[in-house]
Amino acid sequence: MYYGYGLGYGYYFDPTYILIIIAAVIALIAQAGVSITFARYQKVRSARGLSGAMVAEEILRSQGIFDVGVCHVSGNLTDHYDPRTKMVNLSDSVYNATSVAAIAVAAHECGHAIQHNKGYVPLALRSGLVPFANIGSKASWIFIILGVLMGFNQTLITVGIFMFSLAVLFQIVTLPVEFNASNRALNIIKNNGMLIEKENSYARAVLTAAAFTYVASAASAVLQLLRLIILFGGRDDRD
Repeated sequence: MYYGYGLGYGYYFDPTYILIIIAAVIALIAQAGVSITFARYQKVRSARGLSGAMVAEEILRSQGIFDVGVCHVSGNLTDHYDPRTKMVNLSDSVYNATSVAAIAVAAHECGHAIQHNKGYVPLALRSGLVPFANIGSKASWIFIILGVLMGFNQTLITVGIFMFSLAVLFQIVTLPVEFNASNRALNIIKNNGMLIEKENSYARAVLTAAAFTYVASAASAVLQLLRLIILFGGRDDRD
């Protein structure tokens, strides 16, 4: 890759690739973990027989939230809460499913709706960072590549690294948002008796596995940023 050249590491060998390998391994482990855990508890039908949609509607009502809807979206694990439309969107494997996994995921998305309703600051911060993170993650590489092509122009490269750091910040801010939504979901599920005792531990396992994917994404972003800083930071002080 272009930013492995001429840095005193040899023309073909760049030891910072180890950071990319670590990030890839973490991401693969996290994705495998959530897939295996969801598949396992997707086969466990809840004792009460509630579907994901029914659980979502019951949670919203129990929290006095009547301006948020619940709808079905296509795909597998494409579940999300959209604060712009105030809709809890549940996927094919969650909306009509009565498994413990489906209930856990539906409750988690309602956790975000509750955060929005209560003005949870980290959620508002994350929402505000979305456009900057989207632009930063894409435009950062344009600046970095231009900087390299223009004889390692440190100004352009620094701007690129700064823009990429906005995407990293978004990933970091996402962590408390996701953990808080899961904690809210698990407490409501337990307090409202939506699952029997042993099923509560199953739901926790599902949401813990899902949370690890966000940790993995944040770790990968931080490692990528660290690599950019190692490769390009203060390059104007080098030969």
